[in-house]
This record gives sequence, structure tokens and C-alpha cells, in this order.
Amino acid sequence: MNSEKLKIFIGYIFITLVWGSTWLAIRLGLDSLTPFISAGLRFLSASILILIIVKVKGIAIQKDSDSIKLYFFLGFLSFVIPFWLVYWAEQFIPSGLTSVMFAVFPFFVFLFSVILLKNEATDKFKLFSVILGFIGVFIIFSDGLEVDLQNHFLGLLAVLTSAMLQGLSAVIIKKWGGHLNPFSMNGPPLFLAGFSMVFLSLIFEDSSSWIFSQKAVMSILYLAIFGTIFAFSVYYWLLKRINAVILSLSSFVTPIIAVILGWIILDEKLSEKVLIGTLFVLIGILFGNLKGFKKYYLARKGTVSA
Repeated sequence: MNSEKLKIFIGYIFITLVWGSTWLAIRLGLDSLTPFISAGLRFLSASILILIIVKVKGIAIQKDSDSIKLYFFLGFLSFVIPFWLVYWAEQFIPSGLTSVMFAVFPFFVFLFSVILLKNEATDKFKLFSVILGFIGVFIIFSDGLEVDLQNHFLGLLAVLTSAMLQGLSAVIIKKWGGHLNPFSMNGPPLFLAGFSMVFLSLIFEDSSSWIFSQKAVMSILYLAIFGTIFAFSVYYWLLKRINAVILSLSSFVTPIIAVILGWIILDEKLSEKVLIGTLFVLIGILFGNLKGFKKYYLARKGTVSA
């Protein structure tokens, strides 16, 4: 494995581990803060830290019209609206159901890749891997899937829309964001998202209920530094180097990480269904990478033969 492939492998593992842990961090922070102010402060503090890093490292933030359009697109259609939809939906539907509904994200990445990324490989193996991964997530959370369409319909629609927007954002970045540095790509959209969500929290949320406990502050800092700055920067870096559908499969692994962390830290139950669902997810990811593994094997065989 060459150094570039090793970096890609480490980056992939990193985002799955970090984003798997963010569900726990969000839950701990929401014990004393409302959703908008928690997410808004996360994004706002992350953007400030990124701007400091950019300044220190001398990284230029592109200010051409195409880049500015992309910043606004990402700020609102990748952060503000999708996160608002998920937080709003969680008031009405169980978290397990939310996780399963958001697991349609790779389907949208596959669909938009077919439409917008003509040069991106979207074969039957990748489609099958997406289906297997979704089945795995469904099995993991099947015990908590009590669907009442009369009361859950709007919440389900909100999560579905969030997944669609996130899928579209991933493909848009892949197609038009290749010229942007991962840090400069992160900073302006996060500032727009953070400022907007803090502003919305002041209008719609009860500020008297906010308690900035040590746990809440640590939650915001962890989510800002690891769950946002590092994870999204690595994610954007990976998007330039690997297939968008393959990268989207990481969203199937994050619920597994979240469940395992809940079992270790919060003493939550780890059932047989989690293990079976995890197996489906891992087999799905294997199928998605099957062509890559075959190409690597043939290349290695050719090298050995030579």
C-alpha cells in the first residue's frame, strides 16, 4: 500500500470514528442547551478556529464568484437547513427511526453521481453495497422502529430532505469544489451556518433554559474541533481522491460506532441485531470496493510476475 492509499485509509477510518462519536457528544450537550444554540456555537467556534489556522498557515481563501456561490450553497444547504431539519424532526420521531431514515444518504449520493458525475464510476457493485449497508442499519435499529405515519410523516419527510440535501452537497463539492483547499472550503460556510443558527436560536429558542455547564462546553469544543474542523476537512480532502459513493458508505459505519460507544460509556444494551447489522454493513462496504480490490490485486500480481 503506497503512502497516498494509506492516508486515504486512515482518513476514512478517522471520519467514521469521529462522526460515530459525535452523536454521543451532541446528546451530552443537549442536556443543558437547546439544539440551535448548541449547533450554532459548534459551527461558529469551528469557523473562528479555522480562520485562525488559515491565517497562521498562510492559506488563501478563494474569493472568486464561483467559490463564493459554493460557500453560500454549503453554508445553507449542507449545514443550516439539513441540521435544522434533523434537530426539528428529533422532537417528533424516535432517534432510531431518524438514523434509519438518514441512512438513505448514500442512495442520494449514488443518484446525484449518476446525474452530475459522468466520469464517476457508479456500477452495480456500488449500488448493491448501498443496499446492503442500508439493510444493516435497518437491522441495528429495528427494535425502535415504531412508525406512526399520522404523527411521524412530517418528521420522516424532514430527515429524508436532510439526507437528500447532504447527498447533493457531497456531489456538488466533488464536481465543482476541487480547486478549494479543505480548510478554506470549511471556514466561510461554517461561519454562515454558525451565525445563522445562533441568530435563529435567539429568535425561536428559550435562552433562559441555557446552562453552560462544563459538560456542555466540552461537548461544543469537541464537536467544533474534531467533529467539524478535522472531520469535514478530511472528508473534503477524501472527496477529491475517492469515489463519492464509496465515501458516502462511511455514513453506515457511524451508527455502529455510536451504538458501541453507547454500550461502553452509557451502559446501553448491545444486542445480537447490532452484530448482524454490522456484518451487513461491512459486507456492503466490501462489495463497494470490490473493483478497487480486484484492480489492486491484479496490479500486485503483475508486479510480482514481472
